[in-house]
Amino acid sequence: MTLRSEKFNKKSVHFNISKDAHAAFRIACFQRQLSMQEVFEDFVQHILAEDPKIIRMLDQLSDDKKNKVEKKFSKQDVESIFDLIENNNRIKDW
Repeated sequence: MTLRSEKFNKKSVHFNISKDAHAAFRIACFQRQLSMQEVFEDFVQHILAEDPKIIRMLDQLSDDKKNKVEKKFSKQDVESIFDLIENNNRIKDW
């Protein structure tokens, strides 16, 4: 049961990610019949619960940032992502 105060204490989050990352995230969610919002909310709940795996991931990300490690997709990765989007596009079936 959702309390009335919980319903009105929501915060909106706005951020930008690369087109490739957005596509991959969207595909992964779509394949599992999840919304991106549901996945993000669950991820944050794991942070709140101090899930050791998630905390290690955040620590690694922080270390990578300090060491300026860049994550890049190959051209083949990008093409594969867009192929998946095209093949899973429900709109084209209408």
